[in-house]
Amino acid sequence: MKVGTRESALAMRQTDIFREKLRAIRPDVEVEVVGMKALGDIDLTSPLSQMSNVGAFVRELDDAMIRGAIDASVNSLKDIPTKMDPRLTIPAVFERDAVEDVILPCPLEELPEGARVGTSSIRRERLLKEARPDLEIVPLRGNIHTRMDKLDAGKYDAILLAKAGLDRMGIDRPMYKLDRKVFIPAPAQGTIAVECRSDDDANGEILRKLDHMPSRIAVEAERDIMRLMGAGCSAPVGINAVTVGNDISIHAVSFDYTPEPRRVDVRLPVGYTQEEASAIADYLIGKTETIA
Repeated sequence: MKVGTRESALAMRQTDIFREKLRAIRPDVEVEVVGMKALGDIDLTSPLSQMSNVGAFVRELDDAMIRGAIDASVNSLKDIPTKMDPRLTIPAVFERDAVEDVILPCPLEELPEGARVGTSSIRRERLLKEARPDLEIVPLRGNIHTRMDKLDAGKYDAILLAKAGLDRMGIDRPMYKLDRKVFIPAPAQGTIAVECRSDDDANGEILRKLDHMPSRIAVEAERDIMRLMGAGCSAPVGINAVTVGNDISIHAVSFDYTPEPRRVDVRLPVGYTQEEASAIADYLIGKTETIA
């Protein structure tokens, strides 16, 4: 099985995790890893928000799958657009890791007035400004180690990152979790997914054995709402879902669609209808004043 991945250290580590999981259930399947550079890796100057609808970190991998150059790809699910090419599918969603954002090197409340905080995410920028209007938000691009090097060099007073990436890389240094119910993560944050061609029955059957259904239920709810909002991967939107028995607890926030941010704290049944998800999406984008 030829498996494509970005060439960043984190993407390669996520592919190692995939290989470990696959080896545990199908040691007979040989995996050839094919590294690629994505648009988001090459263009480090354009804001990610300008590339949100083109799959900045997955487009090259998707094209390679469609051409048959690779059989599958391993990605952070939050980087996969919700409107996928119908020729592709996601047979496996891994058990979710930490969903929270973290701030380094100190808690948010300990930052001095006017501190420079680095992030490439509009969602994080809006949440930071909501919590601390006095902060100076400065663009921050590059891989995890590049971002931490810039922090250590004094170019920033603090930076925000996803905890899952730091955990996967085995990075152990002072970091402070931000409450996921207040500082709501991006949809599907903390989740690794595997894509393959929709018509590839043989590999699809193998990969489906790696699927973690409770995680899939939660992240599909997040992605459904984001898709119904018409929001791209880099939109100023946070959605976090947690399965609670037969319900899905949804916390969400949206910025820029309405004069004031909109927050949601609701429950959906596990077997929710598209109309129920649309009611949440419509409220978050200001189409309705209440959740019907």
